[in-house]
Amino acid sequence: MQFIGKLVQVLPAQTGQGKNGEWRKQDIIVETDGQYPKKVCVSVWGDKLNNVKLDPGTSLTIDFDIESREYNGKWYTDVKAWRLAESTGASAAPAAPASANYSRSSFPPASAEPASFDDDLPF
Repeated sequence: MQFIGKLVQVLPAQTGQGKNGEWRKQDIIVETDGQYPKKVCVSVWGDKLNNVKLDPGTSLTIDFDIESREYNGKWYTDVKAWRLAESTGASAAPAAPASANYSRSSFPPASAEPASFDDDLPF
């Protein structure tokens, strides 16, 4: 998956020692484009940060995977970037189709009476 967003914050780098050697992780906060922008914490592991300048306000194209795991009965979700690049153009994030843009007013009000099934629908 991929999205384009503006870098908002760079969190402190984390390092450690694992069974396969030393590891390095950097979390960044990115704000998506669109009518309702969202802030997303993206984890970047290893050397994927070597060629990217992380200045707040920079537009980034982020290729990522989402992974969830369970620990002690709770679920945790990570957004892990596998490629970062500075974005040069406008947002390439696909817009939602018009049929998916629902609002509360586009649905009929709930009725206290059960719906009538005398429609002329073919199914």
